[in-house]
Amino acid sequence: MKQILALLPVICLFLGCQPSNTEESDSEKYAPGESNTTGNMGVYELRTYYASEGNLENLLTRFRDHTTSLFEKHEMKNIGYWVPLENDQNILTYLLGYDSRDAREASWASFLEDVEWIDAKETSEINGSLVDSVKSVFLKPARLSPNLEINDNGPRVFELRTYYTHKGKLEYLHKRFQDHTMKIFENHGMTNIVYFNLDRDQKGAENTLVYIISHSSREAADNNWKAFLDDPEWNSAYQNSIKDGKLVDSLTSVFMTPTDFSPLK
Repeated sequence: MKQILALLPVICLFLGCQPSNTEESDSEKYAPGESNTTGNMGVYELRTYYASEGNLENLLTRFRDHTTSLFEKHEMKNIGYWVPLENDQNILTYLLGYDSRDAREASWASFLEDVEWIDAKETSEINGSLVDSVKSVFLKPARLSPNLEINDNGPRVFELRTYYTHKGKLEYLHKRFQDHTMKIFENHGMTNIVYFNLDRDQKGAENTLVYIISHSSREAADNNWKAFLDDPEWNSAYQNSIKDGKLVDSLTSVFMTPTDFSPLK
């Protein structure tokens, strides 16, 4: 029975049918197996900080000197810290891992009450807050994702890409990545780092894929993408996948460089 269920998406793809309309979200369908996560992290959080004017370097210093070590103290896994190559909004983006959402809440509560954090925050903000606003999203690794290995293979440039699919198309997008796209990326100098679904209570979980790849440089990224888009294998896979309509409605891409204190470089 398990083998039959596993083949249903493939059968549907060839017959042109759509995924069944059940209460099970795509995020749940692609929940990670144990082999898909580094350190058996149950959930990840992608956080984006918008530093107040003139304070990005001060914010980075606070993370470097205090925040990251306090995160680890309170059982939050530091994974990656990046700033966009084009950073007119003074952004810091980082990725943390937790055992669970409940563990995340407990860790943040204890972190915010830590006297060392309170002192570091107050000292750093004598002249005002370092952060204007924060965005946060909770993620689960997709089944297609490689193991998230936290290593230093720099220098390199990371690319954070977010795809928003048409209704009912996320499952097919996953299949295209798993069967074709990821391999073709690697053929053209792009390293697959990690692929995420939004956790199922997050807005847009039913139609969003978030992933991170890397390139040896920003210039190499342009060349890599050109070679990828010109690849006959990709063009064939793409055309075959959209016979019943395009899968992706829109996407965003941000090129980022890791900070000096980022574990993942």
